[in-house]
Amino acid sequence: MTDILRPHERLDDLVLDGMKLIQRDDQFCFSIDTVLLAHFGPVLRGPALDLGTGTAAIPLILTARGATDVTGVELNPVMADIARRNAALNGRDDRIRIVEGDYRRIKEWSPSGYYSVVYANPPYREKSRGAYSETDGIRRARHEETATLDDVMEAVKYALKYRGRFRMVHITERLTDILESMRRHGVEPKTLQMIHGRPDKKAKLFLVEGVRGGSAGLEIWPPLIVHEADGSYSRAVLDMYGKE
Repeated sequence: MTDILRPHERLDDLVLDGMKLIQRDDQFCFSIDTVLLAHFGPVLRGPALDLGTGTAAIPLILTARGATDVTGVELNPVMADIARRNAALNGRDDRIRIVEGDYRRIKEWSPSGYYSVVYANPPYREKSRGAYSETDGIRRARHEETATLDDVMEAVKYALKYRGRFRMVHITERLTDILESMRRHGVEPKTLQMIHGRPDKKAKLFLVEGVRGGSAGLEIWPPLIVHEADGSYSRAVLDMYGKE
């Protein structure tokens, strides 16, 4: 199977359903936050959209969970090509559609109010903050160089049907900005879950779900622990991977 790889590429195990994932060492690679987001909440009926899909890890995990109509949009042409190849490699190209394009121009390739659920694992850092990578693909995935938080929410507002769900993973230091932007764009925050690397560590990430046109009222779920005190994966994470 390695004969399908190109320079800088490797083949990683996605674990679920025996799926494999092509990734590049000079581009941003998926991590645990991607897996946590793809497992956040039940799989909804109707079309799903993943903003900034990268390697298409979220669409692939969603299809493993039962989704049948997932669109991933990716601005980086290198990553869009890998996303298409990953869908085909795993026999999911009948359920996953990859759009090479800019979700800030979503009106050019999608009707309004079409999607039942939208996922986003956007760049965490504002353009002026945090350490910069010299590699373009990695830097743009980590910093808001091509799209800001409000750009994400404008796309979500346009894409979601009334009462559709928006799901995001992000860093805790941006929590208040995100909740405010969601509400300002007509997506009411409804569910919040903090993510802790270990039971005794502060939360650095969170998952949030909002409803387009939803009523006020936020539910806080029990925290999600990634690793036990001994460094092993928690029961919750093992369940996501289908491990005993």
